[in-house]
Amino acid sequence: MKGNFIDNLPKIYGIYTGGFVGFIIIMAIAEQMGMTAKTVGIAFVAFTVFIYALIGYLSRTAQADAYYVAGRQVPTVFNGMATAADWMSGASFVAMAGGIYFKGYGYMALLVGWTGGYVLVATLLAPYLRKFGCYTVPDFIGTRYGGNLSRFLAVVVLTVASFTYVTAQINATGTIASVALDIPFQYAVYVGLVSILLCSMLGGMRGVTWTQVAQYIVLIIAYLLPVFWISNKMGAGFFPHFMLADEVARIGELEQQFGFVANSKENLAMVPKGLAGITKAHSAVNATPWAFISLALAMMMGTASLPHVMMRYFTTPSVKAARKSVGWSLFFIFLLYSSAPMLATLSKLSLIDPNLSTGIIGKSFAEVQAIDWFQNWNQANLMFISDFNGNGTLELNEFFMGGKAVVLATPEIAGLPYVISGLVAAGGLAAAMSTADGLILAIANAISHDVYYKMIDPKAETAKRLVVARVLLVVIGFAGATIAAMEIQGILGSVIWAFDFAMSGLFFPLVLGVWWKRANKEGAIAGIYKATGSNVAKAAGYTITTGLYVNDARITSDYSVANFFHFTVETDTATIGGIKGVGVGCSVGPVTLSA
Repeated sequence: MKGNFIDNLPKIYGIYTGGFVGFIIIMAIAEQMGMTAKTVGIAFVAFTVFIYALIGYLSRTAQADAYYVAGRQVPTVFNGMATAADWMSGASFVAMAGGIYFKGYGYMALLVGWTGGYVLVATLLAPYLRKFGCYTVPDFIGTRYGGNLSRFLAVVVLTVASFTYVTAQINATGTIASVALDIPFQYAVYVGLVSILLCSMLGGMRGVTWTQVAQYIVLIIAYLLPVFWISNKMGAGFFPHFMLADEVARIGELEQQFGFVANSKENLAMVPKGLAGITKAHSAVNATPWAFISLALAMMMGTASLPHVMMRYFTTPSVKAARKSVGWSLFFIFLLYSSAPMLATLSKLSLIDPNLSTGIIGKSFAEVQAIDWFQNWNQANLMFISDFNGNGTLELNEFFMGGKAVVLATPEIAGLPYVISGLVAAGGLAAAMSTADGLILAIANAISHDVYYKMIDPKAETAKRLVVARVLLVVIGFAGATIAAMEIQGILGSVIWAFDFAMSGLFFPLVLGVWWKRANKEGAIAGIYKATGSNVAKAAGYTITTGLYVNDARITSDYSVANFFHFTVETDTATIGGIKGVGVGCSVGPVTLSA
């Protein structure tokens, strides 16, 4: 190819996409010729991880500018794809449709907030942070407000938020690797970790960027293809986004027919941890209008605060390119987010409609237990049935499934070839890996650049700084995998807490740092310290006042959203060392969250 690597990106990724489609076709032919489902799944995971590792190796660098910000030469469209992959985590790919499946359209507040947040990114932050020319988010805060304390507190918030988030992504990679490779989850998380480190360790942001573009191509094909195929097979039309009203109405009829039977505590005690049944109407919001809006606003602010997202816009060639890149990011994210409700609807209808050959509600327990896909997912501890009323027929309240299985198991449930299930597993792995790469890199870069280089050893040579960053990648990744193996929190719950921490400690210091000349160091320190501290305490099970300091006003609002979210905003005055400061913080956190 003529020209440099950047000029040839369309050709390179066009060839890559064609090669991946060709691989899918080869796997489909192999399945028809007798290749086992397990072998197909392993082939998909192994092939895609090998490609990502190869890209990571080829992108290796020993230059600080390339390692931290990819040389600031990533074109807008490709940065949009990389950002979309960085953003659409295991929660988006694996857990979001599951949340809508179990809890109804109340979960759409997350989609509204997570996409709407990019409007805030485009208008308030991304172009201006790029113009500032910093390497990391704490680098901006430390330089803008001055002093090591504000920089250090920003690193702490970044680490807490990103580490909470990365445990969820390693959890997702472990779940997929466990099912695809047929190994225990506790070991599979470390297999996922190795895959993640292969992409980011040698090339830093440059390696992660080009790997994430490849991962986006895999995950979007893996998510959209089953949606279109199942919809067409079910008779809902090839493009269900505009043609699914009848299917939603059909689910409503079936919900009235079956009813929502409340299970006793004794019966629910028999259900494995992490599994849930259908207890909410599919089309219901299950929240007051203000509760829905407040949650969406909180997610918008969280989106604009997450460091692994903001650092993607440090890689563009110019301020104008950063702004355009946000638009492309939103477009690529929309392709998946607009399809999540469709997938949840098609999955639920496939399971509960007795008129479909795939429906299991109303069948005998013996029939359901003999189904291959049920046996596979039951063995993976992601499906469970129990004859609570003893009539031998499966009722709606007697079927339980993990939220992660909604996306991963739906192709099998709908009767698609297993090659599609392997593709979906590869897509879910790509989604979780791409986000985990960005998160671990964000933590390692912040500590190596803002703590080690800026505060401990300002004279450190580039080679030494990169060694520190790479060692941190391994240590942070291993710690995240160890926490993920404990299964302390579900994927979606961990993600919500990550938004909570990032928004409380970073959103207002970043926005006011860009837009308000009077925002000062004392106020920023006060806002970060109190808001983040209160949220960490809340996560640990304690409730204390959440901090938001602006002038002399004091306003506190407290809302419960759909019984599983808690949103608090407070304003007050902060005085540190006799100096009145302006700082801000707010919080949103889950009280209880299932599915």
